[in-house]
Amino acid sequence: MNAMANEAASLQEPRITHAMEDYLKAIYRLGGGGQPVTMQRLAGELALSSPSVTNMVKRLHEQGLVHHTRYRDVALTPAGEKIALRVIRHHRLLELYLAESLGFDWDQVHAEAERLEHHVSAELEARLASALGHPTRDPHGDPISSADGAIDAVSAMLLSDLEPGDAAAISRVPDRDPEQLRYLGELGVVPGQTVMVLEVLPFDGPIRVRVGGAEHLFGRPLAARINVAPLARGLGAG
Repeated sequence: MNAMANEAASLQEPRITHAMEDYLKAIYRLGGGGQPVTMQRLAGELALSSPSVTNMVKRLHEQGLVHHTRYRDVALTPAGEKIALRVIRHHRLLELYLAESLGFDWDQVHAEAERLEHHVSAELEARLASALGHPTRDPHGDPISSADGAIDAVSAMLLSDLEPGDAAAISRVPDRDPEQLRYLGELGVVPGQTVMVLEVLPFDGPIRVRVGGAEHLFGRPLAARINVAPLARGLGAG
């Protein structure tokens, strides 16, 4: 009787497609794990037309995975967030495994993980996590959630927020532009490295920093995409 009940319940569960997972992941990423997201931003993130996004969000709302009112923002429900975090966990575990175990460069792993993240079973997820020592960060500094969905926060401070004389540890770099990642890697701008701001040029000019004993100029837009954790003032980047 229990087996029959379980089978009936499973038949009633909505089928979550790869496309749905991509939507839930995008909403989580844009909303920072809780904030509502405009339909326009979601369409831009997914590079899809507004009508397509509206239709899919309606489906997700009907299945209890998002909250959405017509012409309003969209936000994840607890059920939707659980799925988003699972897919993101798969993605970031894959990135780390590709980099540490298979020798992929850190500018290659994002695209590879995008292709593989939907095909990770619970068994493979557990083995990946165990093989990697149950990590909490991927190669770019993004947090990897635990198996039960707990996830660490990323420092909200940005390199562009620092003043001359401030030192900080790089905690996260943007991972979606391979060319930009190669550039950052060549400069040694990687999670865990210390950076010190030497000069902030006026009128939205670049920021001069010292990283690993070398000085570099960063434009404000790029500096505003690099998360840092502040250190005690006066500590250099040697």
